[in-house]
Amino acid sequence: MTNITKGVVGIVLAGGQARRMGGGDKCLLEIGGQSLLARAIDRLTPQVRDLVINANGDSARFASFEPAVVKDTIEGFVGPLAGVLAGMRWTQDNVPGASYIITVASDTPFFPRDLAHRLLQGAGSDGLSIVLAASNGRVHPVFGLWPVALADDLEKALNSGLRKILDWTDMHEKIEVVFEIGAAQIDPFFNVNRPEDLAKAELIAEGVV
Repeated sequence: MTNITKGVVGIVLAGGQARRMGGGDKCLLEIGGQSLLARAIDRLTPQVRDLVINANGDSARFASFEPAVVKDTIEGFVGPLAGVLAGMRWTQDNVPGASYIITVASDTPFFPRDLAHRLLQGAGSDGLSIVLAASNGRVHPVFGLWPVALADDLEKALNSGLRKILDWTDMHEKIEVVFEIGAAQIDPFFNVNRPEDLAKAELIAEGVV
């Protein structure tokens, strides 16, 4: 963790269901003998001051993981924006000195190890800019740096029915930070959605591709 990231709280969004893989918690699927969730925690922990898991339902299924589990504060499983808000509220209650949270998806096992540093470097000076990661011509809205000061605004938007991340970020100052594709031509934000993705991730983890 660098000085620039020591006041940031990490949120691992782990609510995705593996519907295209037969159901259950996608984040508990394994590659290289390690669950996707464990890989996300290992990658993000050195980059932030504190870290929590955002997931709904019975938190006992994550009892083997050290970070606390934080449930959505908006009922109804309304998507990743609710996880962003839950992370903001947890941070306000537990790390009041933190100005930002950073979110990552638990099904993206190779996200950059300097993600937090790069996103913070790209943040505006007003402290209210939302910073999103991008690669290969695409923005990745679940990989973002979020000012905790926007929590009330986000809660209002969710309660009004807004659900899509980019619909909300478009209402604010938004900055994109581009991450380059590596020498192995692997997008750092490659995510696991289907069985063939899991198989590819296994090969990547083994250094085969």
